[in-house]
Amino acid sequence: MVIGGNVRTILVLSKYLCIMKIRATVLIRCVLVILLIGAIIKSYSQNPIIHNHFTADPTARVFGDSIYLYPSHDILAEQGKGQPGWFCMEDYHVFSSADLVHWRDGGMLLSQNDVPWADTTSYSMWAPDCIKRDGKYYFYFPTKMKGSDGESKFSIGVALGERPGGPFKVMSEPIAGVKGIDPNVFIDDDGQAYLFWAEGDIMGAKLKRNMLDLDSKVKILEHLPAKGLKEGPFLFKNKGKYYLTYPHVEDKTERLEYAVSDKPLGPFQPMGVIMEASDNCWTNHQSIVKFKGQWYLFYHSNDYSPRFDKARSARIDSLFFNADGTIREVKPTLRGVGISNVTDTIQVDRYSSISDSGAGIYFLDTNHHFKGWSLKLSTPGSWVRYNSVDFGLKKNKIVQLRLKADQEGLLLLKAISKNGENVNIKTLANIQYKKSDDFVVINAIISDNAFGLCDLILSNGSDSPGNVEIDWILFQ
Repeated sequence: MVIGGNVRTILVLSKYLCIMKIRATVLIRCVLVILLIGAIIKSYSQNPIIHNHFTADPTARVFGDSIYLYPSHDILAEQGKGQPGWFCMEDYHVFSSADLVHWRDGGMLLSQNDVPWADTTSYSMWAPDCIKRDGKYYFYFPTKMKGSDGESKFSIGVALGERPGGPFKVMSEPIAGVKGIDPNVFIDDDGQAYLFWAEGDIMGAKLKRNMLDLDSKVKILEHLPAKGLKEGPFLFKNKGKYYLTYPHVEDKTERLEYAVSDKPLGPFQPMGVIMEASDNCWTNHQSIVKFKGQWYLFYHSNDYSPRFDKARSARIDSLFFNADGTIREVKPTLRGVGISNVTDTIQVDRYSSISDSGAGIYFLDTNHHFKGWSLKLSTPGSWVRYNSVDFGLKKNKIVQLRLKADQEGLLLLKAISKNGENVNIKTLANIQYKKSDDFVVINAIISDNAFGLCDLILSNGSDSPGNVEIDWILFQ
């Protein structure tokens, strides 16, 4: 599988190097470099949004004209490295995006080995947060402390940086008077900062201006559900109301809920569900931010690890408020958010809708899940729809597909656009494919062009009874 959106670049470079008669070894090295850059620099915003490693507990923050994402980093424990079968996290990465579509991995932000007071055998760098104050960036994180035991194992540390992407310098001691996990920091309109965290209940306290010390007694936030685990607090403000969001185990797995108050420390009135519990992933963890006029819910699931829910992946979906200020329940999607550019590699397996039968999603390689998924169409007329592709104003001549099929057949590629009440449907290409034992890249001539913002529909022809698996689509 080609990584990221570098298919076009690789093809162009390959042709150029052949013309220049540069040795094959140089070509291979160049292609490998491009692939490596694609893996490190960019991810495309379909769910999950980060495609090169596991990312849980995603805290999103708007700094300047970009969103910065501070997730925890799940790795697979092994003998002598964490507790096999349990959560294992040794460092943090930071990601950023200006459009919620193209994500840049800024690399490792902080490791447990950078924390002088941490128990580095615990691999417990759990859910973090980051906030800006007075031109500085404060990164908050929980981990187990050397020599601690029982319920007091987790403390919350702070690292200070000049830029949202680091580097960060860890303070020599954790925050005094705080024991627990999942720190969340909120600065109110009057400049008062608050720290929230989980310790059986959800706790809160004021912070001093230095953002390093408590400035009030610790308070248990009142009137939240008494039964079942609560953790992962994230507070935000909308139209004068304070919204406290949190994962809550009402039954067997965590669902995202929220409560509302007129004060940052409550008391809070539980209001309902943001996202229902998943059947596959025991945990969830959220942040909610407004970016360029739209609210978004960041959360996680175990897309890349469906049989092991301690290896999770960050996701995004749009969030909306009702007229009375209540939050509409968010239904998780594969498509995620953002507008895909026509020059991006379109991963149609991250669909926005799909036919009721004859279409399914499967891992490309069951031994290497980070290679992603393919769409399989197995009956005549089966289809998938992928929304919000920006075709711009330029004409495209060719569409490429990476696919394999157990017999020859025909795919139909259509574009749907809407102008007011008028819906316009164009057949962009009739794509003939042949039987292939492995994935191949094929080209098809575009017979009609789409312009502006469109949805794509890819369907199996009426006389195509075999199985065809599609990895990606690319326009040229």
